[in-house]
Amino acid sequence: MLKVTIKIISRKAPKYPRKGFLPSVEKFIKFLTPDHVINISACRLMNTMCNFPFDVNTNVSTTNYSNRRDDSFESKRNMSGTVNLNSSGLVTSYKKFVLEGEVESDDNQIMVLQQLDTLRNKIISNSLLYSRPVLNDGNISTNIGDFEDCELNDNKSVFHEFFGKMKNGFIRTSSRPSTHYLSSKIKGIYIHGGVGCGKTFCMDLFYDSLKTNSLQKGFVWSKQKVHFHKFMLNIHQQMHKAKMVENFKGDIFSKIIENTLAKGKIICFDEFQVTDVADALILQRLFTGLMEEGAVIVATSNRPPKDLYLNGIQRDRFLPFISLLEEKMNIASMWHSNTDYRLIKAENKALGLYFIGHKSKSAFNVLFERVLKQSRPITVKINAQGREIIVPQASLEYGVARFSFDDLCRKPKGASDYLAIGENFHTVFIEDVPVLKMVDVNPVRRLILLVDSMYECQVKLIVHAETNPDGIFQVDLENQYCDESFAFDRTRSRLEEMRSDDYLRKRWTGKRCGS
Repeated sequence: MLKVTIKIISRKAPKYPRKGFLPSVEKFIKFLTPDHVINISACRLMNTMCNFPFDVNTNVSTTNYSNRRDDSFESKRNMSGTVNLNSSGLVTSYKKFVLEGEVESDDNQIMVLQQLDTLRNKIISNSLLYSRPVLNDGNISTNIGDFEDCELNDNKSVFHEFFGKMKNGFIRTSSRPSTHYLSSKIKGIYIHGGVGCGKTFCMDLFYDSLKTNSLQKGFVWSKQKVHFHKFMLNIHQQMHKAKMVENFKGDIFSKIIENTLAKGKIICFDEFQVTDVADALILQRLFTGLMEEGAVIVATSNRPPKDLYLNGIQRDRFLPFISLLEEKMNIASMWHSNTDYRLIKAENKALGLYFIGHKSKSAFNVLFERVLKQSRPITVKINAQGREIIVPQASLEYGVARFSFDDLCRKPKGASDYLAIGENFHTVFIEDVPVLKMVDVNPVRRLILLVDSMYECQVKLIVHAETNPDGIFQVDLENQYCDESFAFDRTRSRLEEMRSDDYLRKRWTGKRCGS
């Protein structure tokens, strides 16, 4: 049995602009049963939405909740009715993986997981603000917190009446509960460290641990996970569309922030880096808006915040963004880890996926012919957001493409082009990759983006190069701390991992993978 009481804590008699408010509150509270989670965020939400403050106190009987247990993470209800992970939920799961031999124990990873556990518990204790309803047709509402226009199975009428009255002239003009008051309380986490130390692994554990069955029926977590360069590409596309296509006259950033939050208020960014001046000049405005609206951000990067966009054009205009990250996010360093786990996974490399030198070119050609099953490759064109990309040799039937390094990296191409290739072909051959130096900085940047994009789409990458991955980009002492040098460490590591059996067993995530 769940006992819920409302206690008015305002000394002044409240003025109700509309009759019938208290009966609506009573119906809302009666809706909450042991099968529907209530926590302190309900009280905070009502305090924010109402003109007077009140408390929601709950007592829960010792009912067995094992049927609501998270399969991967031990959870339990406390006496306020909140679903909480135990004090070391992610760490507990991590240690289980260690015992099963799936991962190697690493103190730096445990340290980061402890911080992510703390963040996770804060999010769960404010679950009403970081979840969204599922519509009657099974789709997920993209209006975060928009309770009025969705059906929650048998419970729709209660939410509709309670929150609908609040919107319609009683409290708010906005359709979604505000999380602005939380923006200064729940800090995200910025995780930085060397390549292969487990940053993304830790973030993925956190992201995957937010299970739908830890929420009340009819709700899902409002979360999204995206590679940072893909995210920024989408932001620039939205800006271009709003200005040039829709002729939008208002505040473009408000529109973009709203669109971003509609995809998820818990945002996980992988490979956070800034090398482009266009990105550098808009990040402060963008992230300030996201954080003010209550977004919780977790990011991984190969650089600490203070080294982002180092030596970049107009970096003085970027420095306020660094201050914003350091103020609004907890910074977790993994630089004490000297292990590249990608290289450990790559010890058992599949033979014949990386060919070195002129003598191996014939073997590279033989493999290409074998993959095509002796069929004749053709030149095809694919679309990359309105632009045509010519693929010199391809088989659409077998999902295979072949390019030269010059085709991909010495011609003007960007992330959208490489993603289009990765989404259309599950196997990509690249030939004649040379040794690169700082004078080749633009081809180096494109190669970094290319490998990131292929990795993200889990493409099988077959390379013919002048040297092994460690020797492709050679940097002198003067340039050893440049952005490209740091970013290429990740490229080397990924080229190694992409030759491993573990990677090759991964399922391609391109357009036709489900057909």
